Amino acid sequence: MRPLLYLVTLLACGLIAAAANAQGPAVRPEIGKPIQAASDLIKAKRGREALAKVREAQAVGNKTAYESYLIDRVLGLASASAGDHSAAARAFESVIASPAIPEGEKRQFLAAAAGQHYAAKEYGKAAELAGRYLRDGGGDGSVRTIYVQALYLSNNFAGAAKALSADVEAAEQAGRAPTEDQLQMLSNAYLQMKDAAGYSRALDKLIAHYPKKDYWLSALHGVLTLPGFSDRLQLDVTRLKIATGTMRTAGEYFEAVQLSLHDGFPLEAQKIMEKGLAAGLLGTGPEAERHKRLKALVDKDLAEDKKTIAQEEAQGIAGKDGKTLVNDGFNYVLHGKTAKGLEMMEQGVKLGSGLKRPDHAKMQLAYGYHLAGQNQKAIQTYRTVQGTDGAAALARLWISYLRRPTST
Repeated sequence: MRPLLYLVTLLACGLIAAAANAQGPAVRPEIGKPIQAASDLIKAKRGREALAKVREAQAVGNKTAYESYLIDRVLGLASASAGDHSAAARAFESVIASPAIPEGEKRQFLAAAAGQHYAAKEYGKAAELAGRYLRDGGGDGSVRTIYVQALYLSNNFAGAAKALSADVEAAEQAGRAPTEDQLQMLSNAYLQMKDAAGYSRALDKLIAHYPKKDYWLSALHGVLTLPGFSDRLQLDVTRLKIATGTMRTAGEYFEAVQLSLHDGFPLEAQKIMEKGLAAGLLGTGPEAERHKRLKALVDKDLAEDKKTIAQEEAQGIAGKDGKTLVNDGFNYVLHGKTAKGLEMMEQGVKLGSGLKRPDHAKMQLAYGYHLAGQNQKAIQTYRTVQGTDGAAALARLWISYLRRPTST
């Protein structure tokens, strides 16, 4: 892990030199000479030989506090060089506890001890010491990384989530994207805690900053499995799946075509059918004949729909309730008559009559704005969607999709 290598290198370059120079109280030659030899061996990456020299210094009796302090700091470095991370961590902790340590060096050794405990997979101690370093005002990002990861790996998921949430918020407030690793760990921490709301928020941020198909699939699955999810939103989910390229099976395409036909939108059904055919999922395999029959039904309904639209245009919209205005207006949008269609949908949502689920109508209006290329209006409308049947959660995902960098 790079943070650990960084810390060990930092100490090897800086702290060994200080020890070798033996600044401070006098050090007896029987201690100073083996300590100097150990320091030289560490620089030559001969850790085991360095440990033997340190033991020579340890064997000297009646050591002063300062001599013990020098021995422990070189012992830590020699142990780290030899790959004994637990011993290195214990030695660094002795250095921290020494009355001879200069106050300004404590943070460095807290960082070093935390790193060595982490390397030894002693995650609880690593988190404890890294936390002390940070509370003491230490600002090294590598230690922060050790702290967060050690919390997570020691199964302190609540602590990890709290720390990660603070890091993510700080990055976003500074205009930076949180790292993908941070967001993955945050979502996993919430998942381990069985915190569905936190997990959903973390996924929202993942798809906002790193819109990969796997994250979209997880986010959409989260919406579909929400308690009280309304089946009436299935088509809205499908529309987002198509937009994010996460339709995977013939069954998904077949069901989406049926849903669109059922809702009275054969042109949308035709477009979904074409996508399924182009993906090689519809029109092939043992269900090919069934797919063919569905396509014939789509073509038939679409021909009738075009005739109906022509008749309705001549009749106007007088007397239609809110539900009819929303549905008919959406159909106009699908057929490219966006100005008229959006006006009808807006009137329908405002009128409200016949709308059993006003938030679902807002979802459809927002999607209509998106199809018309008016994504800012779509986002504004999605923000007004509420409810506990999955509509609000799905609207948040649509907002993330529309705000992606490639969106217009």
